Amino acid sequence: MDEIVTEIEIDASPDAVWTVLTDFASYPEWNPVLEIDGEPTEGERLEVTTVYENTRPMTFRPTVLVANEPTEFRWQGRLFVPGLYDGEHRFVLTTSDDGERTRLTHAETFRGALVGFINRRIGDDVETGFKQMNEALKQRVESE
Repeated sequence: MDEIVTEIEIDASPDAVWTVLTDFASYPEWNPVLEIDGEPTEGERLEVTTVYENTRPMTFRPTVLVANEPTEFRWQGRLFVPGLYDGEHRFVLTTSDDGERTRLTHAETFRGALVGFINRRIGDDVETGFKQMNEALKQRVESE
């Protein structure tokens, strides 16, 4: 098992962050690393394309596991067959004490026979991509 975890503080409520995070049609306007087609609904199959630096774009079809507005959005995807390279991607939104800010935890847990091999090659680029998306999301939400 391997995990990438990133966090960022956003000066907006979780509701405001959730609205931008789950508006997949607007991703081309602000998101430098993900393109998503589908609906943020539990059980839904999404089509996700990742565009990380130094890697070729990759498209996969994960299943939404959790869509708990406005606190958690989670999906699970895999490379080819279960157990080879599985990823559980999550966005967790936590409200600050004053209710006016949000801590976004953007993470993915990887499992499977190829995790070590693949993550040695692309893990740093994936983590950089998560951070780029976090910053872009922050800018988008705070400008609205």
